[in-house]
Amino acid sequence: MRVAEFVTALALMALSAMFMAYGLALPIGWEASSGPGGGAFPFWLSAAMFAIATAILIREWRSDPTSRYARTPFMHPESARPFLTVALSTIAAVALTTVAGVYVALPLFLLFHLRVFGKIGWITTAIMVLATPVVLFLFFEATLRIILPKGFTEPWFGPLYRLVF
Repeated sequence: MRVAEFVTALALMALSAMFMAYGLALPIGWEASSGPGGGAFPFWLSAAMFAIATAILIREWRSDPTSRYARTPFMHPESARPFLTVALSTIAAVALTTVAGVYVALPLFLLFHLRVFGKIGWITTAIMVLATPVVLFLFFEATLRIILPKGFTEPWFGPLYRLVF
């Protein structure tokens, strides 16, 4: 378990540093006319993730390597299948986002996780799967004017853009 904690903390620190560098490519301070700069949220969330990963690393470094906790497995065998299911479905959703866009990938991801993986009823699943893209569009694109990736579905949004913009 101890090795897994070290590796995980170091991997999170590396990812955080990379995200912070990308966040610094945009302004991270307060913009007088528009509020927080475009890199503020990515930078500061990544900085918090870096700090937490550092705390995990320090905690493990100080812990007793002979303790029972240090000898327990990182993942129990019965946890491996659900973990892999979530990890692979997340990777698939991200890959699908680049091709089909957020408004296709996210509902499919939700459908899988709510209905198939979580065994939630059809009515609740349908409400979430149909409402989430609508809320995302209204919040990000109509309100914040942040255009989300649409992939091959981009032409379908022409009428909505004329209505909203």
